Amino acid sequence: MFVALGAHLVQADRIAHQLMLPGEPVYNEVVRHFGGSILDPDLSINRAKLAEVAFGAGAGSGEAKPETSRIQELNRIVHPAVIRAQDEWMEETGREDQKAVAIVEAALIFEAGAAQRFDRMIVVTCSDEQRVARFAARQKLDLETAQKEVARRMAAQMPEAEKAKAANYVIDNSGSLAQTRERVRAVWEELRQRAS
Repeated sequence: MFVALGAHLVQADRIAHQLMLPGEPVYNEVVRHFGGSILDPDLSINRAKLAEVAFGAGAGSGEAKPETSRIQELNRIVHPAVIRAQDEWMEETGREDQKAVAIVEAALIFEAGAAQRFDRMIVVTCSDEQRVARFAARQKLDLETAQKEVARRMAAQMPEAEKAKAANYVIDNSGSLAQTRERVRAVWEELRQRAS
């Protein structure tokens, strides 16, 4: 919705995917730390296998706590490289358009210690049930599998309520599409004013 209004957008997850391609320094470091068992036959990193290793044998069960040290090890390798790439993208975007609104979409901005790098923070929320249903639809999973995966991911994140308290703007995405669009437009107007 922000892009449709004119925002520039980069997604941290896409940056991480690029950095984990064979031959990239991040790829080499991840394989060195987590071993060849995370690789597919074509030597690409299998993200599901990497998640199993990083989150421990109980990953996805919804019961086991993540193995914090393994997750921290993965984050220590990936986050700094992603943050550098984001910074480079923001600098280039600013050079090309000095009044640009540049948005970095990332689930782990607070967890990566990167929140201070941004002028404004936007947190998008919805109900737990909606989060699971949307994830299931997007990933084409049954609800039980989606629930386990969402629980695993959320266990590695700061609680949503804390993120909302730390944000400059909260967009509640649990209502209608029209309500979400209205809130996005209001936030957009404020961001455009600040950019000008």
